[in-house]
Amino acid sequence: MTSVNGEDRRVIRTLIADDQEAVRRGVRRILTAQPDIEVVGEAADGLAALELAAELRPDVALVDIRMPRMDGLELTRRLAGPGVAEPVRVVVLTTFDLDEYVYPALRHGASGFLLKRSGPSLLAEAVRAAADGESLISPSVTVRLLRHVTVPRRQDRRPDRRQAAPVVSLTEREVEIAGHVAAGRTNADIAAELFISPGTVKTHVASIQRKLGVTNRVGIAVHAWEMGWAAR
Repeated sequence: MTSVNGEDRRVIRTLIADDQEAVRRGVRRILTAQPDIEVVGEAADGLAALELAAELRPDVALVDIRMPRMDGLELTRRLAGPGVAEPVRVVVLTTFDLDEYVYPALRHGASGFLLKRSGPSLLAEAVRAAADGESLISPSVTVRLLRHVTVPRRQDRRPDRRQAAPVVSLTEREVEIAGHVAAGRTNADIAAELFISPGTVKTHVASIQRKLGVTNRVGIAVHAWEMGWAAR
């Protein structure tokens, strides 16, 4: 925690893992300019990043997909995957919108993804969002990628919500909220749309994660897209 004008402020401890020194240097410069983000370490390959994460216990790890010794997919699984005792929130860095590894990375526990060409404000936003368990990047980018990397289980038509919900034991309200999460909306957005409190939305999101066996909002979004629940 740091003190600003007499008030305590949480500092998000962040690890950068990328095999390109120029990328690491640029990301570090952007993040260290933020009063609430601290870069605690850098790694040029996945194995070094795994070792640093165990040593430094960062709040968020920014992980490149393609790295030597251990790629970002395996690193993500080891940092944030199912069964990890003390998971680290991972934001995957990728060059291409449709990188073939992004979907497996999400399945392996990544909290989200960030395109390397994204601007400084979006990079900081992604780190803060991951630390908070909220939306990870701008909804337009999130939704565009999810539409490409998820394949609906029913190809012929969008499943009826009332038929789909019992399959995963979600209530109709939870299915509705999952659909809004898949559309990239924040808890505040969903609360305003459904005329309920943000706290109630947060409770529903936690329940949905537990029932689906996913670790974050992206897991909810992926499942909702596959089931055809995504709100328009």
